[in-house]
Amino acid sequence: MVRPMLDALRAVWFNLGRVIVSFATTFLVPLGWAWSADSERLVLIWGGCCLLTLVTGGALWWRGHGSRRELKTRDGFLLVTLVWLALPAYSALPLWLTVPDITWVKAYFEAMSALTATGATALSGLDDLPVSVNVWRCFLQLIGGLGIMLLVVAVLPMLGLGGMQLYKAETPGPMKDDRFTPRIAETARGLWGVYFAFSAACMGAYRWAGMSWADAFMHMCTTMGLGGFSSHDASFGHWDSPAIEGVAIVFMALAGISFVRYFMVIRGRTLQPILADREIQAYLWVLVLSVLLLTGLLTVEGVYTSWEEALRASAFHVLSLATTTGYASTDYATWPIFAPVWLMFLGCFVSCAGSTGGGIKMVRMVLLVKQARRELVRIIHPRVVNPVTLGRKVLPTSVMTAVLGFMLIYGATTVGLTMLMLLSGSDIVTAFSAVVATVNNIGPGLGAVGPSSNFGVLTEFQLVVLTFAMMLGRLELLSVLVLFTGAFWRR
Repeated sequence: MVRPMLDALRAVWFNLGRVIVSFATTFLVPLGWAWSADSERLVLIWGGCCLLTLVTGGALWWRGHGSRRELKTRDGFLLVTLVWLALPAYSALPLWLTVPDITWVKAYFEAMSALTATGATALSGLDDLPVSVNVWRCFLQLIGGLGIMLLVVAVLPMLGLGGMQLYKAETPGPMKDDRFTPRIAETARGLWGVYFAFSAACMGAYRWAGMSWADAFMHMCTTMGLGGFSSHDASFGHWDSPAIEGVAIVFMALAGISFVRYFMVIRGRTLQPILADREIQAYLWVLVLSVLLLTGLLTVEGVYTSWEEALRASAFHVLSLATTTGYASTDYATWPIFAPVWLMFLGCFVSCAGSTGGGIKMVRMVLLVKQARRELVRIIHPRVVNPVTLGRKVLPTSVMTAVLGFMLIYGATTVGLTMLMLLSGSDIVTAFSAVVATVNNIGPGLGAVGPSSNFGVLTEFQLVVLTFAMMLGRLELLSVLVLFTGAFWRR
């Protein structure tokens, strides 16, 4: 029993080392910005962090060298969790060395928020930070958007068939066994190709709308990653520009749709994969109706003097919160209480599976509604055959069981983490909204962590709880929680 476990750990160390070595190259991006815009000290810090990451990753790679064991399902879950624990530590190091008066806990929280594309920041004074530091925070959200492991499978096809286990552990959504190309590495490369094409278009649009090149690059990263970090404390209120907000609305809406569907459109040269997708239809309907609802509310309540201003504000914040981006152009927490609570609620489920957004995903919500309708019909007609379908496809019982199981654990996790926050002295609004915002990777919450504040006001224990919540949400709970079961560690 010991020998197989050692072989499994060696295979995990081997691949973890290769992930870390690959991640070391990302430091070249802030290094380039520091070289052109910041001090020599920052150049040395970025270069040193790159070298440290490369050396330690190489040591792990060498430690597992000689392992030819194929990754099993349990290995994939362990490796993904270790990656999402290790990479924020490497990412936090330069923040810890460059941001004034930052603790390690805050630096790790910020790095985890960036890589999980949550956008919950513990920092203030963003306008005064060195350009390379803000670039780093935002760039992490770009590469974290579709997932570090998906990138690794794309560029390290030597993982072989084991790459499928990483894909299943990393990819959001209830139906992960579908392959869209014969090889998982080809699928991953295709998804990243689409992702970067959209990113280039987004950056160009921001520049056209009036941002500087640096801001256009950073906000492209956080828009396509649906992360919501900004280089300014006022977020999009810094510009107060309808054109810039319009660009953000368009690309947030696009990034909230499954990139798999875009990939299928390009491969098949037809829009049918998007037009016929029930999840995307529900996604668009919820967004449109929510914008109209909040526009009417803000107009009737006199928050804005004209419906055009109300429409602009509601469209921007509905898209921002519903897609779990987390941008703000004004303090929406001061709106009538229904509005901020509705925005938080949307962030829990609206994003599509396969997008860069967080939450439980729209497809699960659609299936839950269908299951509820099915049970209501069965009460009236006990003998009727009424399977749950998605489009024209009858879903197997295993999918619905997985969805219901996920929702049970999702609810229990939210309640459990909220109770921990309350135990630490937080008020109920801050505790609950902070947990919802981090588990669903939304970003800002309400109360003390609302859009006009940040998570830096919380204690270090509370930041640790919410850091764990972000990782749970990014890996969709089960991929992490399975490690705490006895069955996982038994042969």
